[in-house]
Amino acid sequence: MATRGRPRTFDPDAALRTALDVFWERGYEGTSMTDLAEAIGVASASIYSCFGGKEDLFRQVVRLYGSLSGEPPRRALREQPTARAAIHAMLRATADEITRPGTPHGCMLVLAAPTGAVENHGVREFLADRRRAVLAEIRDRLVRGVIEGDLTVSMDDLDALARYYTTVVQGLSIQARDGATRAELETVVTCAMAAWTALTSPPPSVSPPSPPVSPS
Repeated sequence: MATRGRPRTFDPDAALRTALDVFWERGYEGTSMTDLAEAIGVASASIYSCFGGKEDLFRQVVRLYGSLSGEPPRRALREQPTARAAIHAMLRATADEITRPGTPHGCMLVLAAPTGAVENHGVREFLADRRRAVLAEIRDRLVRGVIEGDLTVSMDDLDALARYYTTVVQGLSIQARDGATRAELETVVTCAMAAWTALTSPPPSVSPPSPPVSPS
């Protein structure tokens, strides 16, 4: 039996891309279903029918974002031959993506997060999980560097190193949203990589004190 109901009058893929831009620019709490319906050009009922509610749509949008803007930094982590080169390329790819012309500046995982209403706890945790996944990917690449022999750090130092470069990634996003240019972000990347040697070098050995000289 044929299903009843009006056929969709919009392209779901195009609608998802439009919703991505709206959520990315306004954040989760700053976006209403009316905003989405106006941007996509259909009635709210059509969005509910195709994607579910606002939270369902947002989760699909975040996954789409990960497959688009999130992929170049992940690819950099995978493909570079050393841990240092991977981190450097990841930071530069991140700076490229968060200042790309024609899209809102900054990382959606950082900037679209809800901050207040209790009912948005699930969305906050969903985004936190995605950010924790970024930390895990960076840490895994550093572990690979240890295994392959181009990085020599303790596990405690490795965890701190992963958190440091994850923090740089998130900070780049805030800077981009506040108007920093791609060239200005490159100076941050340069500073972050200048810290690599200090962060990954073993502490200098301390020579034991010389024995006291006996009086003659």
